[in-house]
Amino acid sequence: MASNRGTLMELGISPIVTASMVMQLLAGAKIIDVDQSLKEDRALFQGAQKLLAMLITIGEAVAYVVSGMYGNVSDIGVVTSGLIIGQLFFAGVIVTIMDEFLQKGYGLGSGISLFIATNICESIVWRAFSPTTITTARGTEFEGAIIALFHLLITRSNKIQALNEAFYRAHAPNILNLLATVLIFLVVIYFQGFKVDLSIRSQKVRGHQGTYPIKLFYTSNIPIILQTALVSNLYFFSQILYRRYRTYFLVALLGQWQDLEAGYSIPVGGLAYYISPPRTFGEIGADPVHALVYFAFVLASCALFSKTWVEVSGSSARDVAKQLRDQQMFLEGHRYESMVKTLNRYIPNAAAFGGMCIGALTIMADLLGAIGSGTGILLAVTIIYQYFEAFAKEQQESGGIFLF
Repeated sequence: MASNRGTLMELGISPIVTASMVMQLLAGAKIIDVDQSLKEDRALFQGAQKLLAMLITIGEAVAYVVSGMYGNVSDIGVVTSGLIIGQLFFAGVIVTIMDEFLQKGYGLGSGISLFIATNICESIVWRAFSPTTITTARGTEFEGAIIALFHLLITRSNKIQALNEAFYRAHAPNILNLLATVLIFLVVIYFQGFKVDLSIRSQKVRGHQGTYPIKLFYTSNIPIILQTALVSNLYFFSQILYRRYRTYFLVALLGQWQDLEAGYSIPVGGLAYYISPPRTFGEIGADPVHALVYFAFVLASCALFSKTWVEVSGSSARDVAKQLRDQQMFLEGHRYESMVKTLNRYIPNAAAFGGMCIGALTIMADLLGAIGSGTGILLAVTIIYQYFEAFAKEQQESGGIFLF
């Protein structure tokens, strides 16, 4: 979620995504009454969403500091603790303002998408071309996979062994990880083209017709964003509780954590462990129950979030039929009620199956060892593809020449 440990982006965009998810679910469940067609209601809804995001930001910042993520409060002092909370909150406000700029039309897409894509792409580029050196039993190596490949080929007398190290080294990014990342990019882009085109006609203009596309990824990357937000928040609260109350049974059931020398923690037990991805096929063989639970969780949660989002975001079959009717468009050979039935044959299935495909691709990316995480790669690819489509659409509408 565009989070970087030990920086001002410690919280990433998790508060914004969580606030957006909560507000959309409240609106979809009719707990709050919002008419998105009214400008005043949209302004109030967006204002409430930003206020909730800021409250979540300061709540998470306080929780991070009080839980001892940066050391015991008694050791670092109240003033330092207050400054850390202030810095994290200020960074959250800046992220919210930047997201607002993009939503107002000062750029393409949304701030959330841009932050995620930038963070993942930065991670990929850094792990491919990092000039940082690391010391191993065989000597000094470069962290970046591509730089390490050329360095090993130049410095090692046995070229076959050098290639083997560059492709399969386990202590740093390797060429196989890079190739897996490229493969996932290509597979996701290929799946983006899967769609069903329904013929539509205009009631106003005789002879005017077009198509309404229903893509396999009908809800785009929303399922994996919501699933990531859910897991991220569960990890967040689990780590905080485990640091202070690890002897309690319910806390241990929620998640048990082990601190690594690299400065971060990994789940080793409890619910947090079972919904964390196994990184290799060897881990699957060592703990098949963990793998099965994780696979089932990702597939089910992505499908469920995708179907739920269709209902709460105004993109269900009935909503689409109403939008077409308001534009005086209709499906060829159908009246309004039959339009809803026809769309219901495609949209819920596309949402559920598309969400499961997103989850399956995430699992595949994790198992193949793609750079970053499977979730991150999926988000980056779908976001970049959305920017590509938006740029192509703007070029066509402005009458420009699009060369790709």
